[in-house]
Amino acid sequence: MNEPGNLLGGESSPYLLQHAGNPVHWRPWGAAALAEAARRGRPILLSIGYAACHWCHVMAHESFEDEETARQINEFFVAVKVDREERPDIDHIYMSALHAMGEPGGWPLTLFLTPSGTPFWGGTYFPPVPRWGRPSFRQVLAAVADAWAREGERIAADGAAFRRLLAGLAATAPGGAIEGGTLAAVAARLVSAMDPVQGGFRGAPRFPNPPVFRFLWQEAHRSADAAAAEAVRCLLRGMSMGGIYDHLGGGYARYSTDAEWLVPHFEKMLYDNAQILELLTFVHADAASDLTRARAEETVGWLASVMATAPDAAGDRAFAAAEDADSEGEEGKFYVWDPAEIAAVLGTEAAFFARFYELGAHGNWEGRIVLRRIAPLAAPEEERRLAAARAALFAHRALRPRPARDDKVLADWNGLAILALARASAVFDRPDWRALAESAFRFVRAALGGADGRVAHAWRLGRVSARGLLDDQAAMARAALALFQATGDGFYLEEARGLVAATERWFAAPSGAFFSEPADAADLPLGPAARTLSAACGVTPAGNGMMAEVLAALWHLTGEEAFAARAGAVIGAFSGAREGLAGCPTLLAAADLLENATIVVVAGDSDAAGRAALLAAARAAADPAALVVPLVPATVLAPAHPAFGKHSAGPAAFVCRGGVCAPPVGDPAALRALLRRPAAVPPVAPAAAVGAERGGGV
Repeated sequence: MNEPGNLLGGESSPYLLQHAGNPVHWRPWGAAALAEAARRGRPILLSIGYAACHWCHVMAHESFEDEETARQINEFFVAVKVDREERPDIDHIYMSALHAMGEPGGWPLTLFLTPSGTPFWGGTYFPPVPRWGRPSFRQVLAAVADAWAREGERIAADGAAFRRLLAGLAATAPGGAIEGGTLAAVAARLVSAMDPVQGGFRGAPRFPNPPVFRFLWQEAHRSADAAAAEAVRCLLRGMSMGGIYDHLGGGYARYSTDAEWLVPHFEKMLYDNAQILELLTFVHADAASDLTRARAEETVGWLASVMATAPDAAGDRAFAAAEDADSEGEEGKFYVWDPAEIAAVLGTEAAFFARFYELGAHGNWEGRIVLRRIAPLAAPEEERRLAAARAALFAHRALRPRPARDDKVLADWNGLAILALARASAVFDRPDWRALAESAFRFVRAALGGADGRVAHAWRLGRVSARGLLDDQAAMARAALALFQATGDGFYLEEARGLVAATERWFAAPSGAFFSEPADAADLPLGPAARTLSAACGVTPAGNGMMAEVLAALWHLTGEEAFAARAGAVIGAFSGAREGLAGCPTLLAAADLLENATIVVVAGDSDAAGRAALLAAARAAADPAALVVPLVPATVLAPAHPAFGKHSAGPAAFVCRGGVCAPPVGDPAALRALLRRPAAVPPVAPAAAVGAERGGGV
């Protein structure tokens, strides 16, 4: 029986569509592919990547577009392609399996599975010919096919190790209180691993790791930890001056290949830029600087001009997932410069520009130039000249073929962007940014929202392509709460409640935490046993950590004690694994929020201007654990809320901590002073490169 050829043409994922013309008979992940493998008695070649992945493109050109390699694959395997951004649940399971085999992770992820989905061998990128100590991909295919022909029955029967792996992915470690001393110890451990000059974790490649730095910033406010705060500032200085930042078009690349933030892996991801925008916002709120303002404005400019999707029928836009690293088949070609090219574009201004940006005659990377700032921000007149030079370079660069954009809409990544924009709108006094956030929220709820209250994970070309995961519900609930605080519109509070209710129904685990996959997930390898439980953050915040934060925030915003108990249960499900808590920064931040939040309740029936000034001060707090309740006649606080019954005819802010509210204040400056948390707070327990910038350094 002849099997159909490549079946990716009907998919919506840009990554899968990149492979729709391959001679390989690719199938999308799903029950049909597993059934085909079982019927034909063949192992599965599983290849996982994403549209902006440089080495995925390389392996595609070298191997998957090669007729002879494709013949080998089609003859001996059932070939399955997965977009890791569309199916992060599948990627997580199989990346964990690769690590369990003792192999380093990365993409493209290449695994060989039994027809039931059990992995038995794998790696990442394989070259077309033997090199770098690696066999060629054809050699790998031949060896695996031979092993399956000789020992297929034994390989297929030996799934115990994979079942143990899945059991481990679903295990929690219940524990007691996470004391303030534990939070401080984790922060100190993380800070000790930082590069105090360049910022970020030591070594190369160097990633932003935003969830870690978000925790460090909150811990700096909890315990007055100056080293933790400086670690965040140092990270932002290094990245914002380095080549990882696009000094012409805005936005940060995914990581730096070196230890100096100079040469990036040029793809730009929505999730990185959303989280870095949030960090810029908090640091600017603490000590305003021209650098943080410029980078925030430029990054939002990139989000709005490049990453915004086409409008829906209501005129709303969300944000695309990523911009590619490659253009014209070469990584970074869109972004790098020949020294002579810069000289030609800038003319007599080139020498002036070279005082502030590295423009060596021989380049700074493989004979070319990656733009990075080598001098601090200057006087206004000099900055205007530099802006004009950058504009000229930007216009010249715009003539080049632009990298492809992965325009699928992911609910969790959009949730991160919505939250960051909502917070940044207050700190930078940009109501237009809040409008962007509200528009994206409406788009996601309209395009990915389901009748059962859940949001789906991925959408493109008018259709949903992946079911919703825990991260999607949690990130959108966080976004809803950020918009409630930014607008005072109770609609967003009810949206958060609805997402929490849907999460409880579809994701709740007996441990008190939440599974990453819903109860109706139908295409996991080995079925429901593959549902995972984790509080470990990767490049994005962990779903359980975000949901613990949402539940804790709902308690503080409403006074409903059930939310406190539920947040404590999530935190307590993981708190026993003390040695692993450093990998759970979002959960740790949620634990602090649960016990030590600062709640600002702003009241006042008259003097709208005075009330607005108090709200602006509250919303611009530098402490991530500060929450704002805009008290309007429709607001209903539970009797357990410390501000229950509070009222004021004139504008007044009640600052509440530990169940007690301070006397009301009516002066925004006095409110800002009250919002700085004192050090030495109670234990947290589960319930039932360059010099200082003008205008203040980062």
